[in-house]
Amino acid sequence: MTAFPPSRAPVDEAGRLAWLRLARSERIGPVTFAELMRRYESAAAALDALPDLAAKGGAKRRIRVADPSVVEKEYAAAMDAGAQMLALGAPDYPLNLSMLEAAPPLLWCLGDAGTARPETVGIVGARNASALGLKFTETLARDLGAAGHTVASGLARGVDAAAHRGALATGTVAVLAGGVDSLWPPQNAELYDEIREKGAILSERPMGYQGRAQDFPRRNRIVSGLSRGIIVAEGAERSGSLITARYAGEQGRDVMAVPGSPLDPRSGGCNLLIRDGATLVRGVADVLEALAHMRVEPRFSELDDDESWQAPLDAADDALRDAVTELLGLHPVPVDELIRRSGASAGLVALILLELDLAGRLRREPGGGVALSEL
Repeated sequence: MTAFPPSRAPVDEAGRLAWLRLARSERIGPVTFAELMRRYESAAAALDALPDLAAKGGAKRRIRVADPSVVEKEYAAAMDAGAQMLALGAPDYPLNLSMLEAAPPLLWCLGDAGTARPETVGIVGARNASALGLKFTETLARDLGAAGHTVASGLARGVDAAAHRGALATGTVAVLAGGVDSLWPPQNAELYDEIREKGAILSERPMGYQGRAQDFPRRNRIVSGLSRGIIVAEGAERSGSLITARYAGEQGRDVMAVPGSPLDPRSGGCNLLIRDGATLVRGVADVLEALAHMRVEPRFSELDDDESWQAPLDAADDALRDAVTELLGLHPVPVDELIRRSGASAGLVALILLELDLAGRLRREPGGGVALSEL
């Protein structure tokens, strides 16, 4: 599950504000957030520790902690919009997403958070989808809903919208690149309202935030993370749909694709995925058969019960910091290799990496590799 005890999740407004402030602070990505919450009893305690940790990592300036007034404004906007905070580790946080190594520390939710059940399947595809592709997608989503699955997608034009429409009666989750109150595209306004009423709208972004091009891959990783498997209905060889499929593979999810004509570029990505081993989807029966043989598993073992990861916060001395830092370079290295080469415990190496990260000196790569941001 999560990399820290679920009891750390906030239970009152003060705790949620501290959680939000930590998540919005400089250099606090999902992995860093989880590492902090593994070591501190609360988000408030972690916030207090940030300057000292960054200094030990060699920060050239004081780390910028999120302004309380800005965080309070975001929280108030969420409450005014009727949004709910889903904090990682809390019972209402989507279970599949919580199993990821880099799960978002929090999501804002409009609608019913319970819609994002473990039996969720993602459907993504082309914005300029064909009429046949849209019909197939809507039918597939309806059939998946009838079989007991929630359908997740990104509320874009084309395949995404068709997937949501097909699953409206049985449960659908829309993940936005902007804030949950920042609809895009405007053509889907009516669909947005229906999903809010009958399903759930999720985003890790602040309220009022307008999504940009660089935000869509982040949105895509949440769609795949929520899901047991991802279906690409139509998609070109270089498209956001294939980015979602890549995330799904990295997250241990099943990747499925609907075949299409080799003469239609909108099917080029799907055909490529099938050539490379994705499950071919002709209808709901193929999806159900594929899902019957897979389970969503945590990316790491149950660290909560492993005391070796709970290294004392003052246990790392300068000599050990220097030794671990010297083993790092500009090319990513697995953390396990750092532990083996340094001879230090996993907890101490993780602590030193946390300090370097907060100092702005560490780069974390997909798959768990780490490297120095500069020599």
